[in-house]
Amino acid sequence: MTAKLVQGYEVVIGFETHAQLSTQSKIFSRASVAFGAEPNTQACAVDLALPGTLPVMNRGAVERAIEFGLAIGSHIAPRSIFARKNYFYPDLPKGYQISQFEIPVVQGGEVSFFLGDEKKTVRLVRAHLEEDAGKSLHEDFIGQSGIDLNRAGTPLLEIVTEPDMRSSDEAVAYAKELHKIVTWIGICDGNMQEGSFRCDANVSVRKPGQPLGTRREIKNLNSFKFMQQAIDFEVRWQIEQIEDGHAIQQATVLFDPDTGETRSMRTKEDAADYRYFPDPDLPPLVIEPEWIERVRSELPELPRAMAARFVADYGLSEYDAVTLTQSKGIASYFEKTAKACQQPKLAANWVTNDVRRFMTEGARDEEGAPEASEVRDDTPGVEVIRVPAEALAKLITRITDGTISNASAKKVFGELWTGQGDEVDAVIERLGLKQMNDSSALEKIIDEVIAANADNVAQFRAGKDKAFNALVGQVMKASKGKANPQQVNDLLRSKLA
Repeated sequence: MTAKLVQGYEVVIGFETHAQLSTQSKIFSRASVAFGAEPNTQACAVDLALPGTLPVMNRGAVERAIEFGLAIGSHIAPRSIFARKNYFYPDLPKGYQISQFEIPVVQGGEVSFFLGDEKKTVRLVRAHLEEDAGKSLHEDFIGQSGIDLNRAGTPLLEIVTEPDMRSSDEAVAYAKELHKIVTWIGICDGNMQEGSFRCDANVSVRKPGQPLGTRREIKNLNSFKFMQQAIDFEVRWQIEQIEDGHAIQQATVLFDPDTGETRSMRTKEDAADYRYFPDPDLPPLVIEPEWIERVRSELPELPRAMAARFVADYGLSEYDAVTLTQSKGIASYFEKTAKACQQPKLAANWVTNDVRRFMTEGARDEEGAPEASEVRDDTPGVEVIRVPAEALAKLITRITDGTISNASAKKVFGELWTGQGDEVDAVIERLGLKQMNDSSALEKIIDEVIAANADNVAQFRAGKDKAFNALVGQVMKASKGKANPQQVNDLLRSKLA
């Protein structure tokens, strides 16, 4: 849904994203956060809220929040406080969640991304630290439910945006960019299937120029594909309701991927309903300037900085530079290739086109690998690349030195990818793809083509360029595709002058 107006309505979307932080232990206890353990084997006395237990802040969680704030240009609060968010739910043993309300640790910032070739920016309101709840498990076939508290106390960074997005396409592009940032700096593994990166979309519609409409929050979107489907359905549903004369009620809704529809779960609470108050068991969180500067000095080169360097150092377009920095692995692969072949623009074209296409198709074809349209719809990682950067660089060199044509290079690349050869020159030799650069042999072929195609020669001399292309095609056919196209063009034009 790329248009800003849908049936005369403007779509307004804001996001709340829960990123599970990559600590070894929970935010207020030493219990493990490892995924996949037997239910209730990783919940200690603090997580269970047993009498007499007190929370102790995990320094690693704070440091990861600082890293995120620095990565998106936020203000890091020198003093922030924790609050109790009070609500009842079976998997919340304390009866409240420790979160941040009035003074979050990360304030402001922005996330920029490309939608097609248009640059977009989404403003962030805040990012605050909090603990996760447990998990309710429902066994419908036996009519029972259970509670697993392994996840209770897992450290989360909740990242909240302004309502800046105007389509499902923008929303998905933002979510992918945010996913890239948190995984790039290593504060979250980004595994959407395991719940490490969960998105809630607040969706409303309005007539242009009117106040914001009533929003409905779509909870726990764990797939970019489902995210787009859920938002598109919710937009259509809200417009239909308004057009039929019904008022939209603020609510929390879930997306059902089987039906492609959202359904209301409960009336949406406001902040007052949670009765926030400062947690008496936790002192204010104080972050000294020296701590912030140390974290800043240890941050890896960030995607936007690397993209700017690719533009400055390699002469790439901003769009290509941003595309190449969608993952740290791809960026590194490109840079190794570019340095080895000294042809950065050609390297960029190969990585953004052929390499990425083979990556996607390879991930789709592997046994057990999900289709691109299934739940796991994130981009395959660099680990699936089967052609080393050094080999791609050599292949590019063989194009630029005239050994093979670009079309032949694609054949060689396919052989290398499928394991039919591990050395570029050997594959070229085996497939007989080396270009004919012997000018005397090529001149003989051209003379024969000119003699056999008098009509095309006459048409070209009469000013019809298509006739020249036909002659080039005949020469390439006669040479069995081995002639150097540029050399063919030059010699043929010389002879026809």
